[in-house]
Formats: sequence, structure tokens, C-alpha cells
Amino acid sequence: MTSIADKRRAFRKLHESGCFVLPNPWDIGTTRYLEQAGFAALATTSAGYAFSRGRPDGAVGRDEMLAHIAELVAATDLPVNADFEAGYAADPAGVAESVALCVATGVAGLSIEDATGDAGAPLYALDAAVARVRAARGAIDAAGGGVVLTARAECYLVGRPDIAEVIARLTAYAQAGADCLYAPGIRTRAEISAVVEAVAPVPVNLLMPGALGFTVSDIAAMGVRRISVGSTLSRVAWGAFMAAVEEIRGPGGFETFRGAVPFAEINGLFRADADRRAG
Repeated sequence: MTSIADKRRAFRKLHESGCFVLPNPWDIGTTRYLEQAGFAALATTSAGYAFSRGRPDGAVGRDEMLAHIAELVAATDLPVNADFEAGYAADPAGVAESVALCVATGVAGLSIEDATGDAGAPLYALDAAVARVRAARGAIDAAGGGVVLTARAECYLVGRPDIAEVIARLTAYAQAGADCLYAPGIRTRAEISAVVEAVAPVPVNLLMPGALGFTVSDIAAMGVRRISVGSTLSRVAWGAFMAAVEEIRGPGGFETFRGAVPFAEINGLFRADADRRAG
């Protein structure tokens, strides 16, 4: 197995130039498939994991999420970035405690959101949000550094699609020690380019929640360093599952089964993977 230190060095190196895709598995099987598919790094998805447990996003507690993150880190030789939601605490000290526990799982990176979960005040005030990023940075540094800290401005996801506020928040988070910046919800070429240009040279992560009409090459040309897909791969899987169930439940057909991966193919893939790891 690749050492934790090597994974962290490799992940940080990916942020130095070019553009890479950071897909989001939600269990060991999807993690190992994505590793075999040739990706350079992976990221957890809080929503994808929650759905697999029959819960909505945000309903998984810190200890369970830490166990899930540790399981995926141990399942692959690739660097893993943790979707660590809002740090499972409101105050900076609590964020620091949670981040230290996340670092101990062996992650190569982690992200912290500025959303509060309160519909009446959906974002932390900027000063408080900056203090939370500083606390996360301090916890990472105290643990020996190496983990890439991504700070997220959740403006677009909480109904405040103000690109000026996004840029102001991301700029402040970079000054507070974030290594990578992320504004999930921005979708247009103008929005993406504005963020990239405003925070340069700090790397930017772009969320692809669906088909926005851009290819990886298009996104790279805009200056984005990292592309993640959040819960989208898990929702693609859920879409196929639900379509098959509806066909059985409704007309009583099985035509959707034509899209199933042959048993021998997927069984052989995981048998070969198990043999490789055992050898």
C-alpha cells in the first residue's frame, strides 16, 4: 500500500498545474473501480454515502462519517479528499477538533463548508467563516501539515447566487490558509472564469452536478485545476436502479436489465483486484 505521506504529496502535486478530475465514490466497490479506471485521486461524497444508508444528506453524524472516510482511505492506494461538510461543529474550536480527527483517518485533503444549516441564516458571517477556516488550517498544521485544505463558499447552494459575495468569501478563505477554493453551484463560463481569475493563483475546484455542456478540456481551458462530481455518480446509479424498479412495479417488464453489467465482467474485475492486493 502507498504510504499516507506519499498520498498527500501526490495529491498536493496535482494542484500545482493542469486540471484533474476528482470523482466521488460512496463505498469500497466504487472506490476500487475508480482506482482501476485510472483516476489520480478520489473524493468522498457525504450525500452519496448518506443515500446508501437510507438517509438524507447531512443526517450522518461525525463518528460514522469518520469511519466511512477511513474505510475508503484504507481501500485504495489513491489519495482521498474528504467531503467533510461544515466540520461537524459551529465554533472554530469544534471545527479544529473535527478536522484533527479527519486528518487522522489518512486523508490527503478535506473540505469545509460555510453553510450553517439554518434556513434563516444559511451562511456563517464572513468573520466567523474565516475563523473556522483558520481553525481547520491550524489543526492540519498541528498534525504535521500535508493535507490539502479546501474552503467552500456555499452561496449558490443556499439561495444567494451573488458572484461578488462568492469571490469575497473565497478570497478571504485563501488569506486564512485554504489551499484550494470551491464554490459549488456556479455553472456558467462567466461565473467560472470570474472566480478563477479573482482568486488566482490559488487552485479552484469546480462541481459538475450534471451535464453543463462542458468537457474536461473546456473546463481546463477556463483555468480550473480540479473537477469533482459530488453525489452525481451515485445519483446516476440510483437513476438506473429506480428505472428498473419502476418498470417491474408498473408494466411488469425487465427491459431495463439490458443495461446491466454482465456478472462475469464485474465479478472478474473484483476477483482480479482481490488477487492483485493479495499478491
